[in-house]
Amino acid sequence: MEVLFDRCCGLDVHKKEVLACVITPGGKKTRTFHTMTDDLLELADWLTEEQVTHVAMESTGPYWKPIYNLLENEFTLILGNAQHIKIVPGRKTDVKDAEWIADLLRHGLIKGSFVPDRAQRELRELLRYRRSLIQEHTREANRIQKVLEGANIKLGSVASDILGVSGRAMLRAIADGVDDPKAIAGLAKGRLREKQDELEKALKGLVGSHQRIVIACQLEHLVFLEGQIDKLDKEIADRMSPLQSQIDAADSIPGIDVRTAQDILGEIGTDMNQFPDASHLASWAGVSPGNNRSAGKRRSGRTMHGNRWLKAALVLAARAATRSKGNYLNSQYHRLAARRGDKKAILAVAHSILVMLYTMLKKGQVYQELGPDYFEKRNSNATVRRAVQRIEQLGFKVTVEVIQPSFS
Repeated sequence: MEVLFDRCCGLDVHKKEVLACVITPGGKKTRTFHTMTDDLLELADWLTEEQVTHVAMESTGPYWKPIYNLLENEFTLILGNAQHIKIVPGRKTDVKDAEWIADLLRHGLIKGSFVPDRAQRELRELLRYRRSLIQEHTREANRIQKVLEGANIKLGSVASDILGVSGRAMLRAIADGVDDPKAIAGLAKGRLREKQDELEKALKGLVGSHQRIVIACQLEHLVFLEGQIDKLDKEIADRMSPLQSQIDAADSIPGIDVRTAQDILGEIGTDMNQFPDASHLASWAGVSPGNNRSAGKRRSGRTMHGNRWLKAALVLAARAATRSKGNYLNSQYHRLAARRGDKKAILAVAHSILVMLYTMLKKGQVYQELGPDYFEKRNSNATVRRAVQRIEQLGFKVTVEVIQPSFS
């Protein structure tokens, strides 16, 4: 095979050490380095001495990141998918792994993964940590509900949001030792005051001292998490202020709010030239059907794992879009869910949202709503035929005529 890179290096990355194999016209050289910063700088110096131009490594958990950060300005780095460059079974050692990676790189057989620039990688860390905190906030709210159920307090059956202003006031009263259901129900505000009698019944329970302590700790934890999320919101908003027009464009798609738009753009960026087309982006995100066909038979169509953070944001947006009425995405969901089920329909909607956003960013277009009747209008003859068949099945005869448009 043709040699594309005369001086290249393959890295077999581990938590505590990295094994480097350099291939040059003079032969192969292999060395092992620890993963401390000084050791990685020594690795960079050695690669420079060997006049290495290209370096390849597997995307092994988070362990590739410090190496990438230190080498990205000095060499052409290629981060390969571990599944694509597995060594032949039965020949597995760390040395052979490094040699195999270097040999594949030398002949141009490693397809590099998409790695954004440093600014976007930093933004990604902030966005992903915020998402983790939001998920933890949801888990803590569920824990509060479980404690209340254990104490026979049915606040969630009356109040739609137990963490609203009224709900928190009642929870603090319970944590402070208030036992009188009428006194606790009197803390309700707004429209919840109209349910005074129901609240008194729901707040009558058997709350133990240990449960009061747990509820107090949980409320403090919620306040802490909300403070941290607000802090991250401000930092993310500052970093993404130059992308406000793209965020507004994404926000115009049904199901996407500002926070979800930030999560999606933080993962894919705004330069769509890094993806050949929308199908490649959907495959990278893990929202496109699997392609597994052999001997004329279609095998599993399961989606690939893809970018789990992006996939989660798209599914969240798809869920929200299906709950809003009078739009194309809602119509698409119900059309597919009847035949393929909820999960596949949601994933199809998530795929559509990503394709829409790709097109908008690529061509600088704004979102154009196709309408809930798009599928019916696209093939009006089939829609009419199905309607006629259903009416005839009920024992009626139908005559269909085209209404000519009137001009006045």
